[in-house]
Formats: sequence, structure tokens, C-alpha cells
Amino acid sequence: MSTKNLLVELFVEELPPKALNKLGEAFSSILFESLKSQGLVEDNSAVTAYASPRRLAVHATNILDIAPDKTSTQKLMPVSVGLDASGNATPALIKRLNGMGMDESAVKNLTKQADGKNEALFLDVMQKGIALNEGLQIALNEAITKLPIPKVMTYQLADGWSNVNFVRPAHSLVALHGGDVIAVTALGLRSSNQTQGHRFEAAVSTVVIKNADTYAEQLKTEGAVIASFSERRAEIVRQLSIAAGKENLKPIEDDALLDEVTALVERPNVLLGQFEEIYLEVPQECLILTMKANQKYFPLLDTNDMLTNKFLIVSNITPDDPSAVIGGNERVVRPRLADAKFFFDQDRKKTLESRLEGLNKVVYHNKLGSQGERTERVRAIAKAIGQQLGGDTLAAKADKAALLAKADLVTDMVGEFPELQGIMGRYYAQHEKLDDDVAFAIEDHYKPRFAGDDSPRTEVGHSVALADKLETLFGMFGIGNLPTGDKDPFALRRHALGVITIAEALDASGYIDAKKIDVLNWLEVTKKEFIKYNFPEDISEIVYKFILERKYNFLVAFNKATVVSAVLDLKPPIVEIEHRIKAVNEFDKLVEAPALAAANKRVANILKKVADEVKAEVNPSLLQEPAEIALNEALSQVKPVADKLFESGDYTASLQSLAALKAPVDAFFDSVMVNADDPALKANRLGLLATLHQTMNRVADLSKLAS
Repeated sequence: MSTKNLLVELFVEELPPKALNKLGEAFSSILFESLKSQGLVEDNSAVTAYASPRRLAVHATNILDIAPDKTSTQKLMPVSVGLDASGNATPALIKRLNGMGMDESAVKNLTKQADGKNEALFLDVMQKGIALNEGLQIALNEAITKLPIPKVMTYQLADGWSNVNFVRPAHSLVALHGGDVIAVTALGLRSSNQTQGHRFEAAVSTVVIKNADTYAEQLKTEGAVIASFSERRAEIVRQLSIAAGKENLKPIEDDALLDEVTALVERPNVLLGQFEEIYLEVPQECLILTMKANQKYFPLLDTNDMLTNKFLIVSNITPDDPSAVIGGNERVVRPRLADAKFFFDQDRKKTLESRLEGLNKVVYHNKLGSQGERTERVRAIAKAIGQQLGGDTLAAKADKAALLAKADLVTDMVGEFPELQGIMGRYYAQHEKLDDDVAFAIEDHYKPRFAGDDSPRTEVGHSVALADKLETLFGMFGIGNLPTGDKDPFALRRHALGVITIAEALDASGYIDAKKIDVLNWLEVTKKEFIKYNFPEDISEIVYKFILERKYNFLVAFNKATVVSAVLDLKPPIVEIEHRIKAVNEFDKLVEAPALAAANKRVANILKKVADEVKAEVNPSLLQEPAEIALNEALSQVKPVADKLFESGDYTASLQSLAALKAPVDAFFDSVMVNADDPALKANRLGLLATLHQTMNRVADLSKLAS
């Protein structure tokens, strides 16, 4: 057996750019792992993925030409089937051995091993190692089959009869072990050592790969192609930085755009273009979006992050005179910028309020009415939240902002660029000289748009953003449009996280009393706006549970699941959750914690079995046993302290004070019979336990900590 480095390349027509990097990584990893599972990979082997617009390739070091032989243990049949009463081989066993190329003499090599409730016969069999050409064929087939292709094409092969399915038509297959061609086939192609370079700038028409290790360098020098996705991306970043630096500007940062452009070019060449300054009168978000989305350009910003009239083009060709390329790109972008300016100028001829009638013609959801109807619901919710958070002034501004928040949906600019919804509303509101709080709230009511995004900038924005998200959650849950698995077409998980983020941002601001940040109350306000839809009576609790589940998923990454459940099961105000988590974590460290948690669980089970509601009341005159008297006295001392600390928000100290209850609680369960024959005595003891349960479970349901 010998080892050499391996190269496999599929040369195809232009691959989908947004999927290229993922396709390259998947092709490489699936093929390599398949070879590894077949024993063809040495322990110190390393794999490198290549992906360019017209190729997927993998380079792997230290690949064996034949896998080593290995011994495997095969189960043959139950002992009762394979051996007779005398221990001799049955005809069934002999037939099985013959089928494996062995005779009856192999019986002596069999072993008996437990197989469930019975015994079975096992045989150690030497398996010959697979040859590389066979193993690579298996690996290649697997890589092609499992490739995460966004959309499969069906195309006809050269024979005119056969069809194959792949992401794009494939034209050649390279498979080299060192310098030797490995005979494999794929997609109707036979392997060779020949591939193609750049469509226009390759030095040779066919690049003949000398060996696996010269692939990347030969493609670069002979084929004018940088095969590595990461290397090509880094080269684009380098050229963008140099070109922008010469103008004392900086390119806009956009990883998704950078990845897409990397997937569009084989050898990048960055050029500088510009457009007329008159277009800078249009909001820069519009110009940036059209240049990025439609032309894949990198807009250039000044030191104040303001858009300039210059942009960078990543070309796939490097002509001696780039003026024609630059001029062509400038001619292409100009009409798009002109369209943006036209839309902006036309939109400003009408006020946002004059567009509200148009929202009545836009269907929000066939079960929930139009955008106009939705606007009225959001207005009412935003006004109520604003009233609670800041009184009449905030309520009035929130009402105004909510009224106009969706008006830009029926503008020409947002019709052309839906990504600008909210942003354009803010610009048009400022053009009308509306209050800045209202204008920014129109833009910010979509925030946070994604994990890590900023919260709204003002209390007005917070009020409208909360109203918008709660209305969406409530409406979609009410009609049964729930997220399933990885499908969430209405982004309800994101809306729920947005509610949490905004509530916590309000609390952190210090300007709002934490007691006013009440999501459950806001859900009840929201519920009133859906009365005519006859949603389930407990819809508010259902939505709140969904919101808390999003918080749970975040918290369990940093805390024990039992601790998080202990807090969230009480459905506390969102702004208190992390404070309570911290307190329960501290409580969980106490030596008394396990016993108190177990006792709490026992109390909960006892109370749960009682048919009628048990009131947390104790008649001291009915206390008989010393242990129940001692527990009542301990509660009379601990409960006021724990309650006072809880009301002040000192959850840690409130829980710590419960430690004094361990001894009297243990003594009570050791010597007191709760279910006494005397009904009055039993009821009083249940009342004592209810008082204990109430005292222990204000911060969290401590029974969840019991193992």
C-alpha cells in the first residue's frame, strides 16, 4: 500500500452564486468522509475544498491506493438453528458457510455470544481492503447524491438518449492520485487529467493537470483562475481596500455581497466607477440597495459613513484598457439610479396620510383582513402601551406613528424595493416635517429585524414596535398559523424575540418603571382588538408561553435547564427573568437547597391531590404536634422577611432566607401525619403546607430543582 495526494474536480457550467461556497464545502466533506469510512484515508490526512463559478473540487493528502484488510465479526444465526443437540453443524449452517466460500471445517472458528435473550453464532471474517478506484467511485456517487443542491437541472448527455440530474450541466471530471488518473465516472463523464480555465483569459485552451498538488497553481498560472473560494474572497477584499484607499474612502461592509461576488468571478479585478452627484439627493439606503442588489457593486462611503458618487466594480476580466468595462457599468447603473430618483420625487408629492386609503386594498391575510384593518389594531395597541409607559403625550405620538407606519407600503419606492419599508416612511415623514419621534418610530417599528439588531431609538418606536409584533403574534396564533420545525413563514419566532429584546431594552434604559413593562397586560390589550375573531379564551397565555419559550432557548445555553424551568414556569414578567435566574442559581448552591426542593415537590403533590382549593391559612389553636407548631413559628418569622425582600426585587436574598425552613420542614414530614382523621385537623395542616408552598415559590417553582 502506498499513499499519494488526491484531487477530484467537477467542471461545470456557472453554479448558483449564493449556494457556491456551501456546495464546495459539502462536496469536499462528503467525498472525504466517504473515503475515510472505507479506510482509504491516513490519520494525518488533510482536506482542502475548492469552489469557483465553474468548478467544485477537493484535494486530500495521504490517500491510500488500497485500504488495509480488516477483520469484522459477522453474526450468522441463532445457536439453536446452527447447531444440533450434539453440537454439530446443521445443514442450515453449512449452507451459510458455503455461501461465504467456506466449508464445514470453519465451524471450529465460530464463537457463541449473547444476542438479546438468546445466543447466536458469530464468525471473525477477514475483509479485503477496497481499491482506491472502487472506493472513490462510491465516494463520488455519494457526494453528488447528497450535495445540497438548491434546484436540480435535468439535461441530456452527448449520446442523445441519456438524461442526468445535477445543479448545472457538467463537462469534465478530473481524478488524480498523485499524477495517476483514477478511473471513475460521474454524470456521464469519464475521469481524466484535463480541465478548462478562465473563459477569456486562460493562457491555454486546456489545462492538463500534472499531479494533484499542482492543481491550484496550474489553474492560477495557466488557467487564470483562483480556485480557492477563501483565497479569491481575500483577494477581493485586498483590492477593494486598495482601490477605496486611493480615494480616501471605504467600501461598504457586506459579507453576503462579498460572498456572492466571490462566487461570480474566477479572477477578480476591482475597478472604480462613478455616477452623477445629482443622484445623491435620493436617500442613500435606496442607492446602496440598488447598487448592491442589482449590480453587485460596492458603494463607497466617506469618513462620516455618507454615500459618495463613487463605487467599486469587481470584474471577471482584466483588459489592458479598463475604460470600456468601467463605462459599461456606469451606463448600466445610471438608469437604475434614475428610477430611484423618479420614485423618490414622485412619492414625495403625496403625504403618508393620503395613502392610508390604499392600505384598505392591500390584503394582510384573508382571515385577518387588510393592512388598513391591521393598522387600526396596531394603533389601538400602540396607544395603550404608550399610555402605560409614558402617559398622554407618548400615547398620542405612538398613535400617530402607528397610523402612518405601514403607509410607505403603497409607495413606488417600497413597491420596487420592499427591503426599504419603514426606512422610506421615515424619510417621507421628515419631508412632511412631522415630529422626529414619529418619523423614527415609523422606521424603527420593524426593529429588531434580526438577532443582534438595534432596538428602536425612542419610546414611541418601542411602543409601535411592540404593538406591531404583538398584533402579528396574536393574529397568527389565533388563526392557527404556527411555526413548525424550521418553517416559520410569518417570522413569529423573530417577533417573539423582538418583544423580549424591546422589553429588556426598556428596562435597561432606566427611564421606565419596570412595573410598567408588562407583556401579559399588553397581550390582554391586544386580545381586545381581536374580539370579533372569536379566538380561544386562553390565547394570551398561549402566546406568552411561546414568547417565554424563545427566552428559554437562550437561557439554557448558560444555565441548568432545571433552573430556567423553575423560573419560567411561574410566567414572570420578562424583565425579571434573568434576575430570578441569578437568584435561583445562588439558592441552588446552598446545602439546604436539595432538601427544600424535594420538600417543595412533596408539598405540591399533596396539595394537587386535594379536590378543593386549599387556602394558605392556619389556625394556631388547631396545631397539636410539636413539629407543626415549630414549622408554623418558623414560617411566621421567615415569610414576612422573604416577602419583603421579594417585593423590593432582592430575589437572591429572598430565596436565601428560606434556608431557615429546612430543619422545621424536615421535622414536620418526619413526625406529622397530614391526612389526619379529624377533618379540621387535616384542613389546618393542608393550610400550613399551602402557606409553606406560597412562601417558597414566589421567585421560582423550587420543586423543579428536585432530582
